[in-house]
Amino acid sequence: MKKFARYLLPFLFSTTANAADLPGFCQSIDHMGGRYTVCSFNPERSNIRLYQFDHVAGKPYGSFEALSSALWRQHSFVTFAMNGGMYHRDLSPVGLHIENGVEVSPISTSGGWGNFHMQPNGVFFMDGKTAGVLETSAYLNANKKPDFATQSGPMLVIDGKLHPRFLPDSDSLNTRNGVGVSGDGMVHFAISENAVRFYDFATLFRDRLHAPNALYLDGSISSIDIPAAKRRDWWHLLGPIIAVVEQVPD
Repeated sequence: MKKFARYLLPFLFSTTANAADLPGFCQSIDHMGGRYTVCSFNPERSNIRLYQFDHVAGKPYGSFEALSSALWRQHSFVTFAMNGGMYHRDLSPVGLHIENGVEVSPISTSGGWGNFHMQPNGVFFMDGKTAGVLETSAYLNANKKPDFATQSGPMLVIDGKLHPRFLPDSDSLNTRNGVGVSGDGMVHFAISENAVRFYDFATLFRDRLHAPNALYLDGSISSIDIPAAKRRDWWHLLGPIIAVVEQVPD
């Protein structure tokens, strides 16, 4: 518990900076009573990566700030980041986590409680310069060997259809974030700025972002880092982090 509290302490004194203007890769979308920030990237041009454990510091990154500082020491900088999936109390991933082709945590096909186990769940992955989202069994059947991957759940959209358990009149409202890949290969990261239903969130990906497959990343811990907009959400500890990274120019 003391170790957990040590990670938490910096967040208690942090503030979130907001900017009215978003960079060109982001947009604000109003959809079915919700407002969303959506940031989209071409994986052929953007370096989309997954991070969880800082081997130099010997502990999980735990925050956007820690990741950004570590990458800066490696002459790289973050242009965008988002919490990248569910995790245990020690910030280790729940389910599959692959970094640089190394499987850090195995895929989970077991049952359980909570959103992760609301079947079907799925995997977001980067295979070279190609991104994808697949339902877990489809991912296994495809025998993928990606460079980066994270498993989460539930799936929001599966082959153009909404998750069968989502209800249009559900009273379960929460902040939510997720990722989808549209037919043109673009990767879309979305976070709600107010509490929304799963159903409404899923239709954002299907109907507005044209993503036939989309994956839920998490709820109340939903966080985003957009340095160009001077926005960094610091309200929660983070396990896996998805980041778009660029090299510092010589």
